Amino acid sequence: MDLVFRDAEVVDGSGGPSYRADVAIDGGRIAAIVKEGAAAGCQRPTARRVVDAEGLALSPGFVDMHAHSDLALLRDPDHSAKAAQGVTLEVLGQDGLSYAPVDDRTLDEVRRTIAGWNGGAPGDTTVDLDWRTVGEYLDRLDGAHGGRGIAVNAAYLVPQGTVRMYAVGWEDRPATGPELDRMRQLVAEGLEQGAVGMSSGLTYTPGMYAPDAELTALCRVVAEYGGYYCPHHRSYGAGALRAYEEMVALTREAGCALHLAHATMNFGVNKGRAPELLALLDEALAGGADITLDTYPYTPGSTTLVAVLPSWAGEGGPEAVLARLRDEGTAERIRHDLEVVGSDGCHGVPMEWDTIEIAGVGDPGLAGFVGRRLDGWSTARRLLLDDRLGTTILQHVGHEENVRAIMRHRVHTGGSDGILQGLKPHPRAYGTFPEYLGRYVRELGVLSLEECVAHLTSRPAARLRLPDRGLVKEGYVADLVLFDPATVAAGATYASPRTLPVGIPHVLIDGRFVVEDGRRTDTLAGRAIRRTPVTRG
Repeated sequence: MDLVFRDAEVVDGSGGPSYRADVAIDGGRIAAIVKEGAAAGCQRPTARRVVDAEGLALSPGFVDMHAHSDLALLRDPDHSAKAAQGVTLEVLGQDGLSYAPVDDRTLDEVRRTIAGWNGGAPGDTTVDLDWRTVGEYLDRLDGAHGGRGIAVNAAYLVPQGTVRMYAVGWEDRPATGPELDRMRQLVAEGLEQGAVGMSSGLTYTPGMYAPDAELTALCRVVAEYGGYYCPHHRSYGAGALRAYEEMVALTREAGCALHLAHATMNFGVNKGRAPELLALLDEALAGGADITLDTYPYTPGSTTLVAVLPSWAGEGGPEAVLARLRDEGTAERIRHDLEVVGSDGCHGVPMEWDTIEIAGVGDPGLAGFVGRRLDGWSTARRLLLDDRLGTTILQHVGHEENVRAIMRHRVHTGGSDGILQGLKPHPRAYGTFPEYLGRYVRELGVLSLEECVAHLTSRPAARLRLPDRGLVKEGYVADLVLFDPATVAAGATYASPRTLPVGIPHVLIDGRFVVEDGRRTDTLAGRAIRRTPVTRG
């Protein structure tokens, strides 16, 4: 054998009780599991290397079901933000906005739109964005860093907002028949080329301009290929429950699996209302719906500052937004929608500026704003203009009781929603998975260790329909994490958000150490994980 973990406490991802065993790896797969007290005559496996795992837990690698590493994986071969947490697979293309499929015009627009999430604004040459299709982007991941690959595995969702940008543009209207046909074609091509589903960002322009009938038509395409729909739905605030109901009904009509992105209940109007969401989901599940969800174990959210503006202000694209902000009369109308009406970009809740903390800026000259709370519209407007919409924020609007209730649900999975840009990003980018294991398992007992590991491993693998990942099981790919249940903890805090976790000495992808003795190796074992299309009928 290549490797044996000796005397590990195996938390196998199934949710069942842990057990003590030797686990042998050979050729990138789990070759043998010999439990303590195995029948006489069953020899303990030997290998070229033996790791003493006494006192440590061995689990499948963690799956980040909501990641914003679309360019980070190409820019940074180290990518310790995720590798050091034990993440072995990230799902990219989130919130309806990413970099494929595109043409030249769309690529320039999407780069401007999500520079606050990923960097990569026009003029940024750190990554050569030379692909146009989903397949070409996945090939680029495989061939990254001189053909060595990427730090962790990555799957991709076709982004509906980008697709609409490509086929319709930035107009707030239903798509024409030919435009809808083109969007169906783009989604189908992306799925054929290996995407695992489709995402939407329904509080982000231009994806939010799509009516339900249009989304349903695209979800039917996703269903034909055995994929799933992952919406950031239309409200996490005043209309949250209606928005969840909308997504459940829409996907039931389309016959499509549903995965609810960062399924939170935020803002003051939703304090203590998680049980209402869970009752809605339980009723749908009992009726045969195929639903999962992801959350991060923190209360604040994080997005771009421009995202909170009303949808009408985004029509026409980034340059049109800037022009509206420069015009005094239009800017006053935006302020009124934000502060009095409740912008649809801010989930229908009137803005409370002191909940907004600046996390990052595109212009280094504006770095003095980072870490500050906004004091009103005039500062927000000036920052949007001066930073050309590149500002990222933390939004302190969550509720701990909702976070805990939702993470207990049987269809819950873990997703960091980690934005890696900015001087002071949300600590979830570097801390989500050890935060689950350290705070919510060991310290608070919200989940048992076995339950939590299942949420982070086998459950997301099942959603992604990966036949040989997500469990410590003979024959499965050796994507594994060895951690100390007594000490594992997130190092990242709001004050020091880029601090790496503790208590995770070893992480393997494809049987190769990407973290060894607590240090990131130079191994690039990650690849694009493509779903083989499954056509109905």
